Amino acid sequence: MRGGGGGGGHPGFRPVDTEAQRRANASAPRIPDLGARVVALFRPYLWSIVLTGVLVVGGAGIAVIPPLLVQRVFDDALFPVDGSAPDLALLWRLVLAMIALFLLGAAVGVLQTWLTSTVGNRVTGDLRTKLFDHLQSMELAFFTRTKTGVIQSRLQNDVGGVSGVLTNTVTSILGNAVTVVASLVAMIIIDWRLTLIAVVLMPFLVIVQRRVGQVRARIAGETQESLSELTSITQETLSVSGILLSKSFNRQRTESARYADENTNQVRLQVRRAMSGQGFFAVVQVLMASVPAVIYLVSGYFISDGADAITAGTIVAFTTVQARLLMPLMGLMRVSLDLQTSSALFARIFEYLDLVPSIQDAPDALDVAAAPGPLGRIEFRDVVFRYPDAAPDAHPTLRGVSFVAEPGQHVAFVGPSGAGKTTVLYLTPRLYEASAGSVLFAGEEVRHLRQESIIDSVGIVSQETYLFHATIRENLRYAKPDATDAELEAACRAANIHHVISGFEKGYDTVVGERGYRLSGGEKQRIAIARVLLKDPPVLLLDEATSALDTVSERVVQEALDAASRGRTTLTVAHRLSTVIGADVIHVVEGGRIVESGTHAELIAAGGLYSELAAQQLASSRILEAEQALEAED
Repeated sequence: MRGGGGGGGHPGFRPVDTEAQRRANASAPRIPDLGARVVALFRPYLWSIVLTGVLVVGGAGIAVIPPLLVQRVFDDALFPVDGSAPDLALLWRLVLAMIALFLLGAAVGVLQTWLTSTVGNRVTGDLRTKLFDHLQSMELAFFTRTKTGVIQSRLQNDVGGVSGVLTNTVTSILGNAVTVVASLVAMIIIDWRLTLIAVVLMPFLVIVQRRVGQVRARIAGETQESLSELTSITQETLSVSGILLSKSFNRQRTESARYADENTNQVRLQVRRAMSGQGFFAVVQVLMASVPAVIYLVSGYFISDGADAITAGTIVAFTTVQARLLMPLMGLMRVSLDLQTSSALFARIFEYLDLVPSIQDAPDALDVAAAPGPLGRIEFRDVVFRYPDAAPDAHPTLRGVSFVAEPGQHVAFVGPSGAGKTTVLYLTPRLYEASAGSVLFAGEEVRHLRQESIIDSVGIVSQETYLFHATIRENLRYAKPDATDAELEAACRAANIHHVISGFEKGYDTVVGERGYRLSGGEKQRIAIARVLLKDPPVLLLDEATSALDTVSERVVQEALDAASRGRTTLTVAHRLSTVIGADVIHVVEGGRIVESGTHAELIAAGGLYSELAAQQLASSRILEAEQALEAED
């Protein structure tokens, strides 16, 4: 059993910055009954863990037996104390016994490694899946207020570190403790006087080892920070967006220089890490060599004294056992920190597992099919909404919003930025919970309906289309995994994108690239529309689906949206009023309230806010047309 890992060719010196690790541990949340909950995770693998413990104890015990046999090899077989010739028969038995122990120890080690690795990684896998599944159930607000990197760290770093609890912490503590105790017992059996001498010198070795480890740990921490910076530069500059940015501003050489500078720093730190503590290592090596040397010296005095003389076998066996004692002892000195680190990892994971989604189904929640009203009817009754992370004195995002969208009706929401238009769309499928008032879907309060049932009845097309780095076919089938090729083609024809896809060399098997970068904005948007059409929902929510497109692309996408919304209840949030002229009802939202409602013609005639917005957009459009005309003349 080894008591610790190594680095830089010097075993036993783990580059762990203990102070930094203790600070990280101290920042971990406090979880009630943490120990019991951790034990519960390992309960399905109880017998494997018990067997692992037996193997660890057995392996540690086996490791100290060969030195005892060495004593008999020297004193009874090679150099009998009575001066007789070597006992070859006994020597054969002892050598075979030693080889058998080595083989047994190796087999035990392999089996122990397999068991610990299996159990540790299965627990890790169970925990990772459980955490990922729980995060999927969290409300949208959780993800808008939590950094993606923090979530990824919990899933990858914290959960990944859990596997080391069994494979490193538990087995290391148990194995090191057994090795230390067994070695001390063996040393006492061999010669109690030499044991006293060795134990007196051991603390000096431990202290020097710890000092060296701390020095190397600090440099290791700086090295990791430098590596993180290199990784960050790589992610920023070699992503599609980063490359596009650097090429747009002709900053490739600057980015290369920045990477080269950090790489030079990394090389410098690696050299420092390799050379750090060389003087300490020399002292450690001298001290480690000094213990056997002192043993030899003391043994010489005992032998010359003649009384109760020490044999050569005793000296060889003792120094062999003593050499096995240092590393396990160093490992045991880290027990407290290792246990704290393990607890901190579990605490951070359980902190997320204990999060309670603010939006949950009621115990008696209904399916949309069981709702009393017609499918596709949406109603807001005096709805008030305040975002969970809003300041206490901030005005609500929505204040007393009421409207009705009948099945098959196209209802549009327009108004200044920040008026609360998109929030209306989020509240409809209960992605957020209304702070007051009622949101009804198919005649039933959304709080009384199953969330999955509502989502199954809704299709959402947003301004920022998200496509996976996969084929067009795979992106489309995200909406309906069992969709046939004919269904895919029909949806794409309806979205006015089939002819474009057919023009690609690989057709529907074309890989769209990261976030769909190989496609134009209009192409991505029409694929998103086709994906929603494949789902075939009775309700369609369009969140400024054409605002980021040029005029030509907007016209093509708008035709696809008009076709998609035919026969469905459609709620549209629009910035460009030209896209909602044909809506059945247009609600003008300002300051979280609906201040005007009517058709396009009625609102223009009313001369209110809608009329002002239309005039502003018309003026902007004329200015743009004039600029384009001048450019064409030039």
